[in-house]
Amino acid sequence: MSRLAPRLALAAVAVSVAACAADNSTAGSATELTPSAPAYSVGNDVAQRHVQRVRGTQLEQAPNNSARPRKGTGISYHGGPVLQAGTKVAAIYWASSAIYPGGPTPGTAGSGAQDGSLVGFFLRNIGGSPYFNINSTYTDGSGRNIVNSVAYTQYYANNTNVPSTTASVSDAQMASMLQSAFASGALTYDASTLYAIFTAGKTNLGGGFGSSYCAYHTHATITVGGVARTVLYAAMPYDQAYPGTCTNATASPNNDAGADAEVNTLAHETEETTTDMMGTAWYDNRGYENADKCAWTWGTTYTTSNGGVANMNIGGKDFLVQRNWVNAGSGGCLLSY
Repeated sequence: MSRLAPRLALAAVAVSVAACAADNSTAGSATELTPSAPAYSVGNDVAQRHVQRVRGTQLEQAPNNSARPRKGTGISYHGGPVLQAGTKVAAIYWASSAIYPGGPTPGTAGSGAQDGSLVGFFLRNIGGSPYFNINSTYTDGSGRNIVNSVAYTQYYANNTNVPSTTASVSDAQMASMLQSAFASGALTYDASTLYAIFTAGKTNLGGGFGSSYCAYHTHATITVGGVARTVLYAAMPYDQAYPGTCTNATASPNNDAGADAEVNTLAHETEETTTDMMGTAWYDNRGYENADKCAWTWGTTYTTSNGGVANMNIGGKDFLVQRNWVNAGSGGCLLSY
């Protein structure tokens, strides 16, 4: 996500959200992360968000990326950790009713295999695909390539303290919700898991949804079993609430406009967390992470049997997902590798 986003002060809650600090002794691979510096006082803490800007404001690359000379691949490594051994994702559906058709019943928790929504299907099938294999062109600090693997490990359909569909929700509130879920056993903590927080309607995760950005990833310091831990999470508000700025505004290939729009930003957040989990690993000289460099660009598209628009088939279903930046050759935006 773009590092041009402002650093925003958080409301005081019983958790603290860490600034972008990473334990570089890990040689660039994910481990059981603990803060590399003491947590800031709760009232003054800040978070560095890596945002996917709304459509029309991202500085997309030229289609063939030939408009200007570039050294190397156009993106570089800065020493921080990556999810080298594979990415895990947990979905938190924070709503009073199912956000997406086929989604889990509110108040339940379980394995990713039990999520019948299109979002769940996408998460179960993106790993191992030619699309996600683009991320294997990135390495950790020891030069090991990232594994083309995404495991959808768990979901939590959280219907507790649900924000209204017009409420603004701070990072501190999201971190507090995650901490409560770990404490109750609804979620299992894992340092290599991205906890994707989905909400309904125009619930404004972070305060700039629909006007400045469509989603973002970041990290927080929480307490698990009495020990301070770093949790990776993504704010995933309901993109279809702002079709003009947070979707491609084309027909849904799966007759599910909300989920089809969401998987695009979900892919963006997942691959950026994979290659730049703490904001200290892979980005370019503008601070753009891999997916930022190709945001809202689609490559070759096709019309599906229902009249929708897609550019790739994942697990037997058609999707429209932005391209990603390949860290090979002279670099560029691709749909597969």
